[in-house]
Amino acid sequence: MRAARPAARTGARPTARPPSRPAGLAPIDDWVATQGWTAFPFQRRVWEEMARGRSGLLHSSTGSGKTLAVWLGALAALRETVGAQAREIAGKTVAPPLTVLWITPMRALAADTLRALTRPMADLCPGWTAGLRSGDTTSAQRAAQDRRLPTVLVTTPESLSLLLSRADAREQLGQVRLVVVDEWHELMGNKRGVQTQLALARLRRFRDERSAPLAPSPAGRERAGVRASGRGSALMTWGLSATLGNLDEALRTLVGRETPDAVLVQGETDKTLLIDTLLPETVERFAWAGHLGLRMLPQVVEAIEESASCLVFTNMRSQAERWYLALLEARPDWAGVIALHHGSLDREVREWVELGLKEGRLKAAVCTSSLDLGVDFLPVDRVLQIGSAKGVARLVQRAGRSGHAPGRPSRITLVPTHSLELVEAAAARDAVRAGQIEARHSPVAPLDVLVQHLVTVALGGGFEPDALLDEIRGTVAYETLTPASWAWCLDFVRQGGPSLTAYPDYHRVVPDETGLWRVPDARLARRHRVNIGTIVSDAAISVQYLSGGKLGTVEEGFIARLRPGDAFLFSGRLLELVRVEQMTAFVRRATAGRAAVPRWNGGRMPLSSTLADAVLRELAAADQDRYDAPEMRCVRPLLELQRRWSHLPTPDVLVAETLKSREGWHLFLYPFAGRQVHLGLAGLLAWRAAQPETGTFSIALNDYGLELLSAKPIDWAERLPGLLTLSPMDALLREVLESLNATELARRRFREIARISGLIFQSHPGERRSNRQLQASASLFFEVFQQHDPDNQLLVQARQELLTQELDVRHLAAALARMSAQTLRVQPLRRPTPLAFPLMVERFREKLSNESLADRIARMVADLERNADAAR
Repeated sequence: MRAARPAARTGARPTARPPSRPAGLAPIDDWVATQGWTAFPFQRRVWEEMARGRSGLLHSSTGSGKTLAVWLGALAALRETVGAQAREIAGKTVAPPLTVLWITPMRALAADTLRALTRPMADLCPGWTAGLRSGDTTSAQRAAQDRRLPTVLVTTPESLSLLLSRADAREQLGQVRLVVVDEWHELMGNKRGVQTQLALARLRRFRDERSAPLAPSPAGRERAGVRASGRGSALMTWGLSATLGNLDEALRTLVGRETPDAVLVQGETDKTLLIDTLLPETVERFAWAGHLGLRMLPQVVEAIEESASCLVFTNMRSQAERWYLALLEARPDWAGVIALHHGSLDREVREWVELGLKEGRLKAAVCTSSLDLGVDFLPVDRVLQIGSAKGVARLVQRAGRSGHAPGRPSRITLVPTHSLELVEAAAARDAVRAGQIEARHSPVAPLDVLVQHLVTVALGGGFEPDALLDEIRGTVAYETLTPASWAWCLDFVRQGGPSLTAYPDYHRVVPDETGLWRVPDARLARRHRVNIGTIVSDAAISVQYLSGGKLGTVEEGFIARLRPGDAFLFSGRLLELVRVEQMTAFVRRATAGRAAVPRWNGGRMPLSSTLADAVLRELAAADQDRYDAPEMRCVRPLLELQRRWSHLPTPDVLVAETLKSREGWHLFLYPFAGRQVHLGLAGLLAWRAAQPETGTFSIALNDYGLELLSAKPIDWAERLPGLLTLSPMDALLREVLESLNATELARRRFREIARISGLIFQSHPGERRSNRQLQASASLFFEVFQQHDPDNQLLVQARQELLTQELDVRHLAAALARMSAQTLRVQPLRRPTPLAFPLMVERFREKLSNESLADRIARMVADLERNADAAR
């Protein structure tokens, strides 16, 4: 990652330092000059603010030099004081203590960041040491770090929480002067970001105690609630991001409520971003989502051939596996120069791919979000995105993996997997040009994360409740935490709440004779440390050759569907399952057989509201016969057929279509609000339509719209205006919960909450529990709490998360408000339109039939195409 533009051939030197610049920056200027670079103004601004001891957020284009902007600022601000501290250690040549924590959201990014930090550190602070601590760190490296931490530690939120759970956490982390949070946008909007906020609050308290030692003991300092006020003594916190839409909120969430002088530095935003699309030779007028886009394989092969090195992004790991194998089958001569990368592969495999990309040995890597963030692959000159990126920020992020240096353009080529994604491609490019990036917001007071943090802090030296509450309320996530919720959390970690008092395993934290709350049971302490984190997924099964070589992990639910002898595709290989023992699937190479592809959770990303709005604008232009983009000209036959048989949805027009078939009475509605909102909306409309009697409806949905199918006669055209009424929020919440199987949905959310809060444990020391065991345990707690502790705050949280995340009621209300302001056009149909057809396919997936889904779709498409041609 380059720090700045190359110097001009005339030998341009760095710009002269203004008189007001803080002292200590001259060595940085000299070092930059020796590299032949000229610093950007935003980089100098960061150096100056860090020299003054300020915290901040740096928002700048991918590849513009954010990492070195903050890192050189850190070296300038800390080299003198930290260096002096190192020389005071009894005449021994000992590296300074842990001074800088660099937090990254992904393991691949952590390893790459460590490499980027090492070179300038070696030149400017040769006495410093650097290390990495993540889930990939070996036991030998961990043991060495347990003896002495490096001066600079690159880590993840989970590993930082583990460090905070050490009994000597105050001593080991109390000298940290700076925390850098890389790719802050990736963490800010989820529970990992909340975990990071809590960890930062703890580190600020440690720093405050060291800067103002008003009490002689940790217990006394906790009770004193020490807060430092001297400039330069407080913990500096800096965040890095390239794709954020709400910068002021992002800054406040990063630095906490009590850092009023934090600064927002806006860096380079004019980086050239080239977005184009591989256009199919023919466009389906009746497209259906769900296939993997392999019909575009010849064009993708040609695009890879034209590139020096490229990344081929997919949205799902199963899709990555299929595409990698398809590329190898199409070009066997590429064996060894194309690779596969996703988070379930073994660490050594991932590291080999990353190094091959950095060194330019790989022609292409088929990957998922495992390579989304910040990794510096200079040889990569092009990114291919298979299918829609589903969000503007994600598209920009992935595009930035190419041309990852100042002055170099980034290029991303979109590969549609069905015809309607051509509209998304054109819309995404327009949104990028307009600078429309999705906003992210911190979750509000998730108690499962707080409960876990309480046990972590109790292990890390203990806490006094009043002082810790003050610390926690300093975060944006918990600034509105009520006294009742705080008291409930304390009672929960002390004795499991009113319903678990009789069980010693839930007496996790108790006050000692000095008033500090600690974990008295070593067994419970070990169990907590093994399960720290907020990433919850299906239980993982290791995949290993009989000979011992490890390939990675797949979800337990996938392996459970296989029998010994079945073949499946994983790690780019066709494997045969031999047996499953102790959460390990033993395999060997398969010579033949129909291959299944592993499934992982989280494969279906919803369309963002920002991109959905841009899609509607493209459709509005098409409705006015304006087809400016090449993608829109390509998809024009489909859109014109939609207009001929019905209408095109636009920002001002809500389109509804009705159809009577042998199956019943269909309603197709196109709010373009994304899959999550459509789930709640479909349930709400079906519930309203059934009132005052009961009724049964089949539901299908995608990112563009939803289908309701009634077996009983229903006049959708007459009923629909009343069904779309916007109720007050309280009434809307009640209706949404009544319209769906809310208890079962809340039960599913509760499993995640139970795991994070420590009610159930995915891992015990020396043992991993199966997914079936975890589900049974979570369901048991759910039932017990419902019957005996209905006010349990984790149950309340499960219902809240169901509404705010899974059903997204806030956006549902916004969608209803927008729909009520639109002109409603109800179109009776004789046959499904291009927009209705994908919804029917979604519903067919849930049915069992002697006829395969692909055969049924092919038959329906042929019938519809004949009708379309006959109507011309």
